[in-house]
Amino acid sequence: MSKLMSKTTLTTAVVPRLTSQLRPVATALLITHSHYSSPVPVPILRLRPAISVRSFHQSPPLYNNPSSSNNAHQQASTMTLPEFSLKDRVIVVSGGGRGVGLTQAEALLEAGAIVHALDLLPEPTADSEFTQIANKAASLGTCLTYHRVDVRDQPALNTIVAGIADKHGRMDGLIAAAGIQQETPALEYSREDSDKMLGVNVTGVFMTAQAVARQMIRLKTKNGSMVLIGSMSGTVANRGLICPAYNASKAAVIQLARNLAAEWGEHGIRVNTLSPGYIVTAMTAGLFEAFPERKTDWPNANMLGRLSYPHEYRGAAVFLLSDASSFMTGADLRIDGGHCAW
Repeated sequence: MSKLMSKTTLTTAVVPRLTSQLRPVATALLITHSHYSSPVPVPILRLRPAISVRSFHQSPPLYNNPSSSNNAHQQASTMTLPEFSLKDRVIVVSGGGRGVGLTQAEALLEAGAIVHALDLLPEPTADSEFTQIANKAASLGTCLTYHRVDVRDQPALNTIVAGIADKHGRMDGLIAAAGIQQETPALEYSREDSDKMLGVNVTGVFMTAQAVARQMIRLKTKNGSMVLIGSMSGTVANRGLICPAYNASKAAVIQLARNLAAEWGEHGIRVNTLSPGYIVTAMTAGLFEAFPERKTDWPNANMLGRLSYPHEYRGAAVFLLSDASSFMTGADLRIDGGHCAW
């Protein structure tokens, strides 16, 4: 056999680095040698992709917040993806009374966060969707609390946010989702309508972020994160949708986030925007009744050929508020089905 090996040439091959996804499989190679009258099977190893196999990187722990409880730390450290945990983090969601804001609030609760929703809507009724999600939060060992406030009312906003921070002794995150929409041609816009649009969508977002940042800095939050809800309409002009003030307000939110990220980074506060594409909501349902052609025009304008739904932004909210995005700030996460990529 030593002679056989002396005549056998060993070769090497370039193997992909993702070797954790490959597994050896025993097979046989028929080698004919002059010392043997018939081929001899010699076992060799080949690599083929494994099914349902993952490798986990060894990241340094990101849970260094001294205000986190030991239980929260232990639970996070045993999770499959602990960097996505929001266990015991206190997060404010403006516009959290319904719609996309409430859907994202529910996702934060499921990730372990304590959520305080700010909205101008009346107090939720016992049979409302908000109350149902609040009851679900209790069963998850966390809580969802409603605060009625106009995000343009700076003194009231500061009082409520400070009270939340004092109650929990911490302030960890914000989703600024409060906003309004109005479809009006530019030549017909009134100053009052323009002021209202920019007041809620820009100034209201700014004042909410300011109120939360003050508490983060006061409490020396180490891993604060803010998500300002923008829109793909802050990047492009929507074909067939006449919303000059709304689109301008969302462009302003994207630029506001960049500047806040630059200014508050030294305090350990990250600020990003989440820019959705067209979403099927109660508001868009009304638009489809008035403009039925949009049911086909809007889906055809993106690469997936369909509209999105609020639940499709849940994961993005958790990602942006968690340590999974710990080195991400001043960025715009646009989720639009490829609408802006044509």
